[in-house]
Amino acid sequence: MDGQNDDALLPGSNYHCYSEKFAFRSDSDEESADGGANFSFDDASSNHQKAPRIFDRFYNSSSSEEDDEEDAASSSNHQRRLDYMLQFLDRKLSTSSSNSQPLPEFTGSGGGIGVFKPPIRGPVHPNRPVGLEIRPHPLRETQVGRFLRNVVCVSDGDGSQLWAGSECGLRVWDLKNDIYGGIVEGEEDGTVRFRESAQVAAAALCVVGDGGNRLVWSGHKDGRIMCWKMLDFSNGRGNGDSGNEFQELLSWQAHRGPVLSMVVSSYGDLWCGSEGGAIKIWPWEAIEKSLALTTGERHMASLSVERSYIDLRTQNSIYSNIFTSDVKYMLSDHSVAKMWTAGYQSFALWDARTRELLKVFNIDGQIENLSLDALAEDEMRMKYVSSNSKEKTQNSFNFFQRSRNVILGAADAVRRAAVKGAFGDDSRRVEALVATSDGMIWIGCSNGSLLQWDGNGTRLQDIQHHSFAVQSLCTVGARIWVGYTSGTVQVLDLNGDLLGQWVAHNSPVIDLAVGAGYVFTLANHGGIRGWSITSPGPLDNMFRAELAGKEFLYTRLENLKILAGTWNVGQERAAPDSFISWLGSAAADVDIIVVGLQEVEMGAGFLAVSAAKETMGLEGSSAGQWWLDMIAKTLDEGSTFSSVGSRQLAGLLISVWVRNNIQAHVGDVDVAAVPCGFGRAIGNKGAVGLRMRVYGRVMCFVNCHFAAHLEAVNRRNADFDHVYRTMIFSRPSNNLNVVAAGVSSAVQMLRTNTMGINTVEGTPEISEADMVVFLGDFNYRLDGISYDEARDFVSQRCFDWLREKDQLRAEMEAGHVFQGMREAVIKFPPTYKFERNQPGLAGYDSGEKKRVPAWCDRILYRDSRSTSASTCSLDCPVAASVLQYEACMDVTDSDHKPVRCILNVEVARVDETVRRQEFGEIIKSNDKIKRLLKELTKVPEAFVSTNNIILQNQDTSILRISNKSKKDRALYEIVCEGLSTIEDGQATDHRPRGSFGFPMWLEVSPAAGIIEADQIAEISIRADEYQTLEEFVDGVPQNFWCEDSRDKEVVLLVKVQGRCTVDPKFHRIRVRYSITGKLTPMIRKDDSTPTPVQSNMLHRSDFHQLSGSCDFVDHLINLDSP
Repeated sequence: MDGQNDDALLPGSNYHCYSEKFAFRSDSDEESADGGANFSFDDASSNHQKAPRIFDRFYNSSSSEEDDEEDAASSSNHQRRLDYMLQFLDRKLSTSSSNSQPLPEFTGSGGGIGVFKPPIRGPVHPNRPVGLEIRPHPLRETQVGRFLRNVVCVSDGDGSQLWAGSECGLRVWDLKNDIYGGIVEGEEDGTVRFRESAQVAAAALCVVGDGGNRLVWSGHKDGRIMCWKMLDFSNGRGNGDSGNEFQELLSWQAHRGPVLSMVVSSYGDLWCGSEGGAIKIWPWEAIEKSLALTTGERHMASLSVERSYIDLRTQNSIYSNIFTSDVKYMLSDHSVAKMWTAGYQSFALWDARTRELLKVFNIDGQIENLSLDALAEDEMRMKYVSSNSKEKTQNSFNFFQRSRNVILGAADAVRRAAVKGAFGDDSRRVEALVATSDGMIWIGCSNGSLLQWDGNGTRLQDIQHHSFAVQSLCTVGARIWVGYTSGTVQVLDLNGDLLGQWVAHNSPVIDLAVGAGYVFTLANHGGIRGWSITSPGPLDNMFRAELAGKEFLYTRLENLKILAGTWNVGQERAAPDSFISWLGSAAADVDIIVVGLQEVEMGAGFLAVSAAKETMGLEGSSAGQWWLDMIAKTLDEGSTFSSVGSRQLAGLLISVWVRNNIQAHVGDVDVAAVPCGFGRAIGNKGAVGLRMRVYGRVMCFVNCHFAAHLEAVNRRNADFDHVYRTMIFSRPSNNLNVVAAGVSSAVQMLRTNTMGINTVEGTPEISEADMVVFLGDFNYRLDGISYDEARDFVSQRCFDWLREKDQLRAEMEAGHVFQGMREAVIKFPPTYKFERNQPGLAGYDSGEKKRVPAWCDRILYRDSRSTSASTCSLDCPVAASVLQYEACMDVTDSDHKPVRCILNVEVARVDETVRRQEFGEIIKSNDKIKRLLKELTKVPEAFVSTNNIILQNQDTSILRISNKSKKDRALYEIVCEGLSTIEDGQATDHRPRGSFGFPMWLEVSPAAGIIEADQIAEISIRADEYQTLEEFVDGVPQNFWCEDSRDKEVVLLVKVQGRCTVDPKFHRIRVRYSITGKLTPMIRKDDSTPTPVQSNMLHRSDFHQLSGSCDFVDHLINLDSP
């Protein structure tokens, strides 16, 4: 809902949808979680200063951008709110919104129930949390070559940014300053203000963030990796190059094939995967060296980093022999410093520190049998060598021997595939991976199942809550978010139990990202929504009520007129004057023109050819194209109207044209065809449809030709029912944008419903449209009247009595057909059957059969109104009325007269910019929401055992974190905030590695986990014997080792959060590694220097030399909370 069409509900499901995000820090955040006293930085924390970024020389971050745009946008938004309020009051006070009075209508029975009930709409969706529209559903036609494929949130400590990879570059949103703000002029309607990169040559298939160094990495379809600098939005627009576009820092050719996956390891190295099992690693030292080059040396940076890779396939022969599938997914398990690389049904597990292969296994958990593969390879090698030595001079025999070897190699490959354990089971194809805070790995599959594994690659359980394919996974706190091809999002706990679900989009959810207190969902159509990390929760209902009450502030009304025309042309070609009389004379004041033709071309041969073409996905004919060309000429195509789409099935043809000034608001065009003749297979009877989105609302137009003859009433009713229930829309065959780059195979399989209207099973797609117009030759006749009687009533224009004999009216009254649809009262003569080229009413059939005149050609519609008294609003987003309904009796080219109908249509839509601002105001001003939000996002009180650790030789130190909460679990993560060498006993200029990775000489295990209430976690911190640096050039290790014998110091950052925490609490620990054996004291700040007080710092227990865990536990038991 939320004013959009992607509001399909999930009837019968268990919904627990409560809340929405609030990237809001309350003023009372200075207080501790349990109301205790505030506390300050410890000595180690206060002595630590954030180092300047290593690449700041690349750009001058200063900017002289003016803020006039902000003021202008704010003023414009206030004006919008006032306009909408006045518009709302005007609707309430006025009795008619149009000078032209609508015609009286007849409504069919049975429209309020079942599949004939209009879809439920409203200002907010009643069965899901309130979604924050970052980027409203864009029209597909505007996204050709620009579709978004992936998203990632990156935070540098000062604020979060949302980065999205597209087919032509990258896009960035500022989540700190702009998330509730407006847009600047010229950007996408309703989208949060963003920055876009300069256009790149190939689509971005994967994007990875590195908040520690303010970097973003993107892997592209052409095999290149690009490095981008996080933008500085403090000046209002983001720094970088002149203009709105920004450039990459550096790029290089990583693979010959596409970069399919990419991740930064726990030690800061950049891993990337490609086709055929290719995996390359770029060590952080090489990347840092390239980024540190000055602007004048930038040309050397790309070459330097490009050649510094480590090729795991050449370094590990076992891996290269057994893992040949594409590396589609990569995952860094920070808890135990391991790397997961995955194909569709195979996995490899690596040590992130040593880069050693630990395990290769399939989706069933079966470990690869390496000995069998090695034995087969040795056997082949021996046979080949033996053959060459014995038959060296016999060239012809050598040829056969080589052929034999090739066959043996192919057979061996088949055998290895069989050993891998049914890797061809496509229904269990891997689609997504995520590591959770408890050290588990979750894998989503194309059959909708979720597999849980431990950190060692042991399969634990599989669960299934949805029948559609999993497309994306992410984790936040103690929850797992799952996105499906159906557009559904589910939230699970760490045991896999379902907490809640809702329809997030009307299209597959292809990616998820977490940042600024939101989980962002990217839909396949390119729309992005943010959902609170507290959802499902008690805040959801509060937000729905608050936002629904402000509907009049963000509701925008649009008015348009639709001309619908139908004509059975009887295989004839019309004169130009006939087009003008039918369409041209009525097109002056309309915005959309819908043309439905029947019997454009018939005949047994043509119908057979047409049916054969349909099976191959082909359509159209020369006769159909002639009609399209003539319509275009009549409507002055190009200067006034433009065609948005057409569909032909045998003799049926539908085409839609829109006025150029509203074309930007019309799109997502899909077409359909349903044959009803000769066993529901031939298109002599049937329907063609065209569906499109207009001002965010879905309108569906269906051109029909039903069974003929007076007695075939039931067949006509059955034809309608068949068309209504089975019509499935897809993209036009001439649409070049068939598959966007980087789309999952599971999404590509879901192409039949390309608008993504996810109907409940058994619900027709037509029923999900906000407005439906049926037009065509329905072939309903006048029953119980003779030819002469009908002619007499027509000549006297006694249409009231004739309507009583109308079969269609009688069947609609009985609820047998066109249930709930409306038709203006007919006040024109019957349109069938006439002698060709005979003007006037004297032209009715006077031949031998003397067919009784009938209203065969009709136009009916259904809008969003549940009653005729309903007015246009977000609850009833499309309200229509008939202004004109008439037949063109002067046209004589066919045995049918063309009919036209002009509809006045009001469309209610959401102004997403104003709605976001109202949402932000609710968060900031509602005290009840702020109190509840603070309670939901609080961080459990925790203690850390020390500030300083000194390691020597291969020492191991135990760091203990105590959760003092009696009921809440605490989640912790340890990262390396900076690394420095020690000079004169002091460490300065701590520089972070990639993504706050650890140095190679340091092992922290487990680096992430969960601490149960009133429990203690022990973390091992161990130093390697010595640090060596091995350099690689073109994947080949060099023949020298560089031992760094200087003492080191790192600053470890311990982050502790609750299950739905926005801002975690943290504690800094200095770890000094003494290689020289000189235990220099850690220099502290002067005690007289005042220490700043921050509420997000963890408590540290007074440090004592404790002999073990028992002593520490006893100490904590007796320790009072500060």
